[in-house]
Amino acid sequence: MRKYLLIGVSAFVLGAGSMAYVSQQALASSQPRAKTYKMLELFGDVLDTVERQYVTEVDDKKLIEAAIDGMLTSLDPHSGYLNPESFDDMRDQTRGEYGGLGIEVTSEDGVVKVISPMDGTPAFRAGVKAGDFITAVNGGSVLGLSVNDAVKQMRGKPGEPVTLTIAREKTDPFDVKLIREVIKPKSATAKLEGDYGYLRVSAFNEKTTDEAEAAIVDLRAKNPKMKGLILDLRNNPGGLLDQAVGISDLFLDGGEIVSQRGRDPRDVERYNARAGDVTGGLPVVVLINSGSASAAEIVAGALQDRKRAELVGLTSFGKGSVQTVIPLRGGVDGALKLTTARYYTPAGRSIQKTGIQPDLEVAETRDEAQSIANRAFQFSEASFRNALNAEEGKTRIGAHEPAEAPPADFNTTTGDFQLARAKDVLRYGSVAATPKLPKPTAKMAEVVSKLPKLEPKPVAK
Repeated sequence: MRKYLLIGVSAFVLGAGSMAYVSQQALASSQPRAKTYKMLELFGDVLDTVERQYVTEVDDKKLIEAAIDGMLTSLDPHSGYLNPESFDDMRDQTRGEYGGLGIEVTSEDGVVKVISPMDGTPAFRAGVKAGDFITAVNGGSVLGLSVNDAVKQMRGKPGEPVTLTIAREKTDPFDVKLIREVIKPKSATAKLEGDYGYLRVSAFNEKTTDEAEAAIVDLRAKNPKMKGLILDLRNNPGGLLDQAVGISDLFLDGGEIVSQRGRDPRDVERYNARAGDVTGGLPVVVLINSGSASAAEIVAGALQDRKRAELVGLTSFGKGSVQTVIPLRGGVDGALKLTTARYYTPAGRSIQKTGIQPDLEVAETRDEAQSIANRAFQFSEASFRNALNAEEGKTRIGAHEPAEAPPADFNTTTGDFQLARAKDVLRYGSVAATPKLPKPTAKMAEVVSKLPKLEPKPVAK
């Protein structure tokens, strides 16, 4: 608020001496402004035509809200319009309590796509996965609906049944039956894994940092000789920026955590850690995968850049943008969720579309490792057609040598191979010192991709 007030005062004291310059600027900008007014007139004409000629009566309010949302979602996948009801739902979610199924979703080309199910929720227990498409709710198609409208259909009174129709890569569409619950996900939980602590952070809401700090203190009380900590950020869809800063601060003893930069290169905001490390300097390994997004990537990037932790798992989602929620008339008319900045890790990395690469790449299953080699479809920020571009010409890592994968005798149904390798890193002291496992043998799809390309021969026409 202070920034806006200072701008207003500055404009006032310029006085009459600047009026000639302002007049010149006004003339220079009159043509583009005229085009804008012409397009607004076109919008009014279209609305009038729809009102008079559409096959059934229309709701003007819904049409205009949809137009506003369409304008914002055309900018990037994470901007949008929240009507008053959706704005209230969002505030409930960030407070850490609401009624629904426990799915973080987005929209791509009019299709609702799952970013991640939340731990311990109906969606998580039913096996909904990141990258799934939700095509119908209770038999009614949600294709073409805005995310807000689709979410409305999934939320409701606890105890009511909901059937989702899921489209998943390499499978036929199928139905999943769930029962709505009051979603009160505890965003940070912990347990002991032998000599090591395990902290699971599943999302970043208003309670996350407090819950995580209490969990770490409890772990150290249970085992004062704890030798290290594993921070699990897999399938964490993100959340509040201040909570990402708070979680990072738990492990850092001062220094930068993240910076965000808006349209103006001079508009840089930096977030720094305070003195004090709640773990007492214990070694830390962070688990990430392609479902680790946004705030989760801020934490992973900060701890990696500051050499405070090593990362195990798969390249993260790659959402390096910051959204600001701007209430309209105090929320009476809803709010805009607008992308206003990119965030950067302490080393100055923007990971938009590229993601954060782990220090030790480890797949959860052998099939997942092979899909990395064969460039099989992997859902990430780069999958969105209108995602903000990565800076400096960077691109997300493509097909490459298969990652480490569970050996044949490892039971992936009862065991967690990525967690096992994180323990190995703690046991040996670093990724560099950890013995590497044989990687899966490349299948034909990868072998073919490595064959030399033949130059086309000229053909007479």
